[in-house]
Amino acid sequence: MILVGLTGGIGSGKTTVAKLFAEIGIPTYIADSEAKALMNRSKIIKRKLIALFGEDAYSEQKLNRPFIAQAIFNDKNLLKAMNSIVHPKVASHFKKWAEKQQTDYVLKETAILFEHGGEKNCDYTILVTAPEPVRILRVMERDGRTKDQVIAIIKNQMPEEEKREMANYVIVNNDLQSTKNQVLTVHKQLLKAIKAS
Repeated sequence: MILVGLTGGIGSGKTTVAKLFAEIGIPTYIADSEAKALMNRSKIIKRKLIALFGEDAYSEQKLNRPFIAQAIFNDKNLLKAMNSIVHPKVASHFKKWAEKQQTDYVLKETAILFEHGGEKNCDYTILVTAPEPVRILRVMERDGRTKDQVIAIIKNQMPEEEKREMANYVIVNNDLQSTKNQVLTVHKQLLKAIKAS
């Protein structure tokens, strides 16, 4: 199975691009959504997160997201510890999912692909990008954050230039029609590359 990693910084619109690939029949795995579902579903993850964060980690049997977000924002070690609990579970869940697919390639959308060397597990990678002012505005509208908060998050992420150098394909998600055309172009190029290999 050919694995294509899809990533992009906050507000780049990687989920929109993932949906466009899904619309043309490419099985698409949204790692962030699956991680959230597993954090609510898996008894092992639940037990470990309560051990890490305390009883407040869950509220009414559901992950207490605001509490966790606040805790990891202030402590990078907690974020690392949480990722070491959740990421292996997501990876094995993805592997089982990918094995069931019957297509030329599958897409795995993840916010942090290059940051943790995840590109080594991919056959190809796609970076979704957009001009910074567009990204800032999208996140402000979507999450109700201030401009300064969004800029702080962007500054905390790996620089776009570094990601561009590592990616096989780049999709500039500025205008929906243009993005759709780029998705189709990349799809055709991927099929060509897969057949040639």
